[in-house]
Amino acid sequence: MPEGPSVRKFHRLVSPFVGQQVVKTGGSSQKLTPASLQSLWLQDTQVHGKKLFLRFEPDEELGSLDNISLPESLEKGERKEEAQDQKQASGPSSQKTSQPPSQSLEHVAPSGDSGLEGLRGDAAVGAAERWLQVSFGMFGSIWVNEFSRAKKANKRGDWRDPIPRLVLYFGGGGFLAFYNCQMSWSSSPVVRPASDILSEKFDRRQALEALSQEQPVCYTLLDQRYFSGLGNIIKNEALYRAGIHPLSLGSLLSHQHLEALVDHVVEFSVDWLQGKFEGRQQHPQIYQKEQCPGGHRVMREAFGPPGGFQRLTWWCPQCQPRLSPDEQGQVQLS
Repeated sequence: MPEGPSVRKFHRLVSPFVGQQVVKTGGSSQKLTPASLQSLWLQDTQVHGKKLFLRFEPDEELGSLDNISLPESLEKGERKEEAQDQKQASGPSSQKTSQPPSQSLEHVAPSGDSGLEGLRGDAAVGAAERWLQVSFGMFGSIWVNEFSRAKKANKRGDWRDPIPRLVLYFGGGGFLAFYNCQMSWSSSPVVRPASDILSEKFDRRQALEALSQEQPVCYTLLDQRYFSGLGNIIKNEALYRAGIHPLSLGSLLSHQHLEALVDHVVEFSVDWLQGKFEGRQQHPQIYQKEQCPGGHRVMREAFGPPGGFQRLTWWCPQCQPRLSPDEQGQVQLS
């Protein structure tokens, strides 16, 4: 799943379209009717952790939507979309271009004629729910003014291009294509700046308290309640840079070790984001590597809380030794 830095880049790609009207729509989404956004105006965009929020308002000529009664979301459609995500994992995580659309509007079937008519048939969107929440799947992305192309043939040997979940064509002439993501309407963005690792309001004290729990630190780092926007890449890199074994119990680590871990989480995330804006490619030191920078063999195993999601973890036994409880309490950072 795209992590905080990637989603913030998506936010930058979307921002130039704020203030423009959606004039045509398309896409394969069944949970969210693409036609529901036709004729609406994109008024704002925000990013919080791993989620992107887009605020749409109706055209003044459409009048108020307060009295529109709408059905609930279709769970069947959502499950089908999640299954499709596993089949459409191709193309880079995002693309930015100033070139005009190079494909026909028929590349993705337009949906509906009237935005208001679409709203009446869409899932839970009304005057009080105009924020579109976008959650990106494992390979979610946003493309600007062009569509993602197949990089290789699928298992059947077909060179089929990925199908966008949603396409929004704007009055200014450009368009946005959303891939492998889930979308739903909400009354307001889910804002937790104290837990957002890229927010100026990130609460270090809260993060340190969470890490000091009696559980492996690799579990806590992926807890979005305390480290919103942090994903598997940042987890692996921060632990390696701090010299901490993934399964070290936070309650047994010194305050200095925990401080260093939080420092590396923030520093790596900020550098990754800056690199995305500057066009620099991030070069992980441990993630998906066979050797660490010191030349040691890297270990790989899936770790996660009992009954919870297991995530692949890379670590160096030499640089990140697993210490006994007595040793963990005595070790001080040099």
